[in-house]
Amino acid sequence: MKLTAMIEKLHQQNHKSVVAVAQAADREVLMAVKSAVEEQVSTFILFGDIQLIQKYAAEIELDLPSNDIQLVHTDDGDEAARLAVQKVHDQKAHVLMKGNLSTKQILKQVLHKEYGLRANRVLSHVAVFEVPNQNRLILLTDAAMNIAPSLSEKAQIIQNAANVANRIDIDMPKVAALAAVEVVNPAMQSTMDAAALSQMQKRGQIQGCIVDGPLAFDNAVSEKAAKEKGIHSDVAGQADILMVPSIETGNALYKSFMYFANAKVAAVISGAAAPIVLTSRADSHESKLYSIVLSVLTANTK
Repeated sequence: MKLTAMIEKLHQQNHKSVVAVAQAADREVLMAVKSAVEEQVSTFILFGDIQLIQKYAAEIELDLPSNDIQLVHTDDGDEAARLAVQKVHDQKAHVLMKGNLSTKQILKQVLHKEYGLRANRVLSHVAVFEVPNQNRLILLTDAAMNIAPSLSEKAQIIQNAANVANRIDIDMPKVAALAAVEVVNPAMQSTMDAAALSQMQKRGQIQGCIVDGPLAFDNAVSEKAAKEKGIHSDVAGQADILMVPSIETGNALYKSFMYFANAKVAAVISGAAAPIVLTSRADSHESKLYSIVLSVLTANTK
C-alpha cells in the first residue's frame, strides 16, 4: 500500500473538509495547499499576512483568493493560531494545520480552556510511513509530543494510533510495543509497560487493534528475525504500528526512516477534538500534502 492510496480513498468520498492554516505565509505550506486543491482533497482558510501569502503564492503560480481558498489577515503568528483554532472549535473548519510558526504557539491555542480543542485524551503524534522495501504502511508513535509517557498515556497513544490506522483501512492493526529486548525485565520499565499493554488490550482496555510486547525493533518488523529468536505471536514480524517507549527512540526512528530508508511520510496529531497537521518546517511540501490527506481522512465531518 502506498500513501497515494489515501488520496484515492478521499476521492471516493462525497465531501470536502475545510483546513484552517495558521500562519500560511510559507512557500512549502502553500505548495502543499496548491497540490491539495488540485487533487480536490480539501478547501482552505489561510490565516496570516495577506501580502506575504500572496507574494509566496505568486511565486508558485497559486491564484488567491479562490473558490477553494479563503484569506484572513492577521498581524502576527499568535493571532493566526488563535483564529485558526477558533474556526475549528466552532466547526467551521475540520482540520487545523500549523504553518510558519512554532509548535508552542499553536499548542497554546489548542489547549485553551475556552475555545481550544481539548478532548480529555492524550494528544499524540502518529506518523504513517511508506518505506520502499516494505509491503505495507508502517505507523510510528509517538515521535514528537510525549517525552516519557506513563503506562496509561501509552495506552491512549496506542488507541490514537489504532484509530488513525482504522481510518486508512488497516483493520485490527498489529501493534508492537517496542523495547530493547523481547523479554520482560523488571530493571527495564519499557519491557514492563509493554507486557502490561498487551494484557490491557486482551482485556478490552485498548480496542480496535492487537498489541504484543515487549518486542525489539527487528522482531517487530522482520518475520525472519522473529523466527530465528523463536518468537511466535500475531504481531511479531508483521507490526503495522510501532509504539516507542520514549520520544528519543521515536525521533531517531522517524529520522532514520526518512534519511536512511528514503521513506515518505504523513503525520497527524491525534487525540484532540479535530486532527492537527503539525509538520516540521523542514518537511517537504509532499509530506505536508500527505499529512493534509491523512488528517482529512481522520476528521469527523458529519
